Amino acid sequence: MPYKTSNPSIMKATILSLLFLFSCKENTGQQDSEHRYTNALINETSPYLLQHAHNPVNWQPWSQEALDTAKKENKLVLVSIGYSSCHWCHVMEEETFEDEAIANIMNENFINIKVDREERPDVDHVYMTALQLIKGNGGWPLNMIVLPNGKPLYGGTYHTNEQWGEVLTKVSELYKNDPKKAGEYADMVAAGIAEANMIEPTDNKGMLTQNTLDESVDLWSENWDLEWGGDKGTQKFMLPGNLDFLIDYEKISGSEKTRIHVKNTLDKIAQGGVYDHLAGGFFRYSTDQHWKVPHFEKMLYDNAQLLSLYAKAYLTFEEPAYKKIVSQTVAFLDREMKNPEGGYYAAIDADSEGEEGKFYVWTETELKAVLTEDFELFAKYYHIQPDHVWEDGKYVLYRTMTDKEFIKENNIERTELETFKSRVNDLLLQAREKRVRPGTDDKILTSWNALLINGFVDAYKAFGEKEFLEKAKSVFTFVKERSFQNGHLRHSYKEGDKRTDGFLEDYAYMIDASLNLYQATMDDDYLNFAEELYGITEKEYSDPASGMFHYSNSAELVAKIIKTDDGVLPSPNAVMAHNLFQLGHIQYNRDLWAKSESMLSSMVPLASQHAQSYYKWNALLQNIAFPYFEIAVVGKNAPALIQKINKLNLSNALVVGSLTASELPLFKGRYVEDETFIYVCQDATCKLPVATVEEALVQMDNF
Repeated sequence: MPYKTSNPSIMKATILSLLFLFSCKENTGQQDSEHRYTNALINETSPYLLQHAHNPVNWQPWSQEALDTAKKENKLVLVSIGYSSCHWCHVMEEETFEDEAIANIMNENFINIKVDREERPDVDHVYMTALQLIKGNGGWPLNMIVLPNGKPLYGGTYHTNEQWGEVLTKVSELYKNDPKKAGEYADMVAAGIAEANMIEPTDNKGMLTQNTLDESVDLWSENWDLEWGGDKGTQKFMLPGNLDFLIDYEKISGSEKTRIHVKNTLDKIAQGGVYDHLAGGFFRYSTDQHWKVPHFEKMLYDNAQLLSLYAKAYLTFEEPAYKKIVSQTVAFLDREMKNPEGGYYAAIDADSEGEEGKFYVWTETELKAVLTEDFELFAKYYHIQPDHVWEDGKYVLYRTMTDKEFIKENNIERTELETFKSRVNDLLLQAREKRVRPGTDDKILTSWNALLINGFVDAYKAFGEKEFLEKAKSVFTFVKERSFQNGHLRHSYKEGDKRTDGFLEDYAYMIDASLNLYQATMDDDYLNFAEELYGITEKEYSDPASGMFHYSNSAELVAKIIKTDDGVLPSPNAVMAHNLFQLGHIQYNRDLWAKSESMLSSMVPLASQHAQSYYKWNALLQNIAFPYFEIAVVGKNAPALIQKINKLNLSNALVVGSLTASELPLFKGRYVEDETFIYVCQDATCKLPVATVEEALVQMDNF
């Protein structure tokens, strides 16, 4: 099945079911394997678009000019959206978009536009919303047929060759024979998109309580898979933000049920096939409920956030395996996803040689040939047994027990197991490197690199290893030098590419990363950059009607986007609300506090009912509903004291420091030469300064 997604917040808009129903039939189209054609995508730099540059379809990149051509020629527009590591996007291209007969229909009747969803998430958001309204869920490839004005007429995901031919014919005939009916339907869908992005400012401040948060998590917990971790379902997504919030919630609420669920989920993910046990790094999601067989693409945003998650989990559970996961994942990112200039690539494909997972899976024969006498123990560790085979005699490496349990069951020493694992990993990696590697999507996306900055900073806070902090600073420098130009962020960077204006997620995530770096380094340059980016965001993305921020500052789409729900990526509006909250506490700016609280107030009814889709809002609710502390450390020993505080993983505290005198409200008048003091404050009211972390903790308990 294509990768699917759904969004409960969109269900408030109701749209009639699709006008067209198609039966599934065998694909009889012929695949054109020669590059006899070249279309306008050849001038693009996106790997996904370039993959389609030699289709017989006259693809064009998304542009106003293409839409204007459709209006001029009175043609429908076919918008096909995907991304380079999307398996089913590849399948549909090979089966359908390389078919000359299908291409002739498309070229004669449509203006055909290919969109890389990672380059143009705004276009993807609009048409994914349309598809969810029409069908109730969505996925990629996302294929929309729209009127020349951009309003959706038909939407679907993967189609076989024959299905697609029927869709093209029937939709084209409808538009030619009954344009009024087509227009009315498209108007209805467009109105649904607008409604789904409509946020009414509401005053629900009475709901900003601990009780609301507890009830929200309790309702969510009914959907927890207590055996295998994560939420119930036949597929499993790791959703790092969900687990990050639950770690903080458990710490401040003392919920034992939450603690057990989070630990179980973290362990099951780490043991499962969704983790690359040989090279490090996480795959996209699990195709089963046991985390066993992944969809084999590796995305930067998953791995970036999982660095933060497992670093925080290490502080919470003191599990050595979590530290190893962080180290292995960082090594993987540096080895396989780092641009020589310093940024990190977007993704690694699931497919190689036309087959999903071929680079990563093994047959028993292959394993025996590489491992020889080590095979028997290896087979026990990774369940290489006939009843655990995946398909066609191939195995995905996964585990069902912790190392502690395996050591006990097999009566071996831990040092012996670690030596064994290191040896067999090296042997298998050497063998794997001889295979044809999956493709790499070498775009460098600002928002995803910002998440990685946070991953490195959080690893530094957890482990105190300065190499992680240096990596964070290096990525920040890359983004600022390459992607902040003429006072604006760009969304995507690649040498020779066309400038792509930034979106709200770029600004929100970079502000968040800058504030995190400021807290870790005490360097005012990071704070100043966060403030500069906020000024731009407030000026260009603020949406007074909703009290939120709109996703794009462009008016070319059929509806504005107010992105409020959290998915694998956190809602940029929720991140902005956190940014306002933090900046407000750093600056003692009550207007920013009030705006943050107002944004949350509008969202808390949804967050309380759908915690799994609004985790970032609930994280802010926790900051507001429970006591929140500003901890300011001033003096020459501030770095050491801050590092000690960070290892406590305080879930409801801002921890900042200064080595010198500063005019910032938290530090003003508090610097004493040759001394270092900790100031514990709450809502701008501070206790007397203390010299030790232990004394500060006592003050927090007795505030």
